[in-house]
Amino acid sequence: MAENKNILSGIKSSIFKEDKLLAILIDPDKFVFENTASFIAKINASIATHIFVGGSTVEVDATEALVKKIKNHTMLPVILFPGDVTQITKEADGLLFLSLISGRNPEYLIGKHIEAVSKLKSTNLEVIPTGYILIESGKETAVQRVTNTQPISQTNIDKIGNTAKAAEYLGMQLVYLEAGSGAKYAVSQEIIKAVKAILNIPLIVGGGIRSKKQLESAYLAGADLVVIGTAFEEDEAFFSQIKK
Repeated sequence: MAENKNILSGIKSSIFKEDKLLAILIDPDKFVFENTASFIAKINASIATHIFVGGSTVEVDATEALVKKIKNHTMLPVILFPGDVTQITKEADGLLFLSLISGRNPEYLIGKHIEAVSKLKSTNLEVIPTGYILIESGKETAVQRVTNTQPISQTNIDKIGNTAKAAEYLGMQLVYLEAGSGAKYAVSQEIIKAVKAILNIPLIVGGGIRSKKQLESAYLAGADLVVIGTAFEEDEAFFSQIKK
């Protein structure tokens, strides 16, 4: 069973010190298990501060096997980013307890969460309530297909901001603005700035970020933690841009 690393307090402490955080998202269904050691070595040599593991559709037991393997090669916090209850494993350090507040499918607002409780009670995972907001990105994403929900338009900044603030009022500890895996374009600077301006909790931004310039742009706009996944799935050379 994983040891609790006080993930949320660490994120808040980094924000207080004005440090920017980077999570590498590994999708078990898209990852070559045999490459784990070499891939994690590249993460360890980069500016990455966290590792997220999860995907919209993942084979049963694949997440646990991968998390165990990752933990053998890094001291970074390994956090579950689950698309389903089947992706919960006690081997990780924490879990983003995602509520898809941009959608109106009750299964992903509360249904799956109730289903997860029996599993979570038997772990030492740090469970972090997270408001998950899907932003339109130019293509249909796996999240849309699996959850049967629609993203919020990038032009509807007031709705995005109000949704994020509602998450804070509900007691969620993080807000995650997500353009989705393989997004044609990332969450805009305008959206990030607007949301950051009204939040008093940490802001995570992910999806569609494929270059160091885009990464820096998200930080400049106010993202506290940026998540990158597809960029590394398509081009591991990106690691050379973000070495320590």
